This record gives sequence, structure tokens and C-alpha cells, in this order.
Amino acid sequence: MALTEEDKYQYWFSYAQNDIDSAEIMLQSKRWFYTVYMCQQAIEKLVKGLYILYIDDNVPRLHDINNILERFKNKIPEKITEDHTGLFDTLSEFYLRSRYPDYTSTLTAFITGDYAQLIFEKSREAFQWLLTMKP
Repeated sequence: MALTEEDKYQYWFSYAQNDIDSAEIMLQSKRWFYTVYMCQQAIEKLVKGLYILYIDDNVPRLHDINNILERFKNKIPEKITEDHTGLFDTLSEFYLRSRYPDYTSTLTAFITGDYAQLIFEKSREAFQWLLTMKP
């Protein structure tokens, strides 16, 4: 039995939901670095799920959220705000830098509880907004 686009979207969505829930747990346990990391993962996975619904199931192997959104932004019912693109740039930059050990210690020192809280709140709001973009 072949999976439908909806099945494939649900696959990505379930992992995205788990990641945003994990971000909240990391925030509560004061693990700031992982809070931001899980926010990035949640948004990226949800965007990849939407990509399947709007384009096809050849999901790009990219981690730049805005780059992925750019491919179908003209098909979604609402314009992407500058606040969202700014957040998505921040999350994508964080992800790329976190892949290198030299940057990880710098990022860990940079991320405060207030910053992690802000990123989580903005990510949760963007996550909810992205859910409304499902066709």
C-alpha cells in the first residue's frame, strides 16, 4: 500500500510535534541550547511536511528553513511575515553553527534563559501559524 501525501505529511508532522514538545521540556529543565535546537528541528520538519503537500515528496535535504519555504511560498494562503523569516533565519543559522564543536560551546554560553524563552515562544507561535498553512 502506497503512502499518500497526507500520510507523508503526518509522518513529518508527528516528528515536528514531538520536537516542539521536547523544546518545552528542555526549556523547563533549563537546557537552553537544546531548547533552541529542538525549536529549529520542529519548524524545519513541519516545513518539510508542508513541502510534500505543496510540491512533492522529494523533500530537499536542506536545513535552511527559508530556502525550503521559498520553493512554495507563492502557494500558501498567507504571506510569510518578516518576523517569521527573521526567526527562521535565526533558527537555521543556529542549526548550522551547532553542528560544529567549536561553535557549540560559544552558542551554549550565548543562549540565556530569557533568550531560549523568547525563541521558544516565537517558535511555538510560528509552529501554530504553519499548521494553518496546510492545504
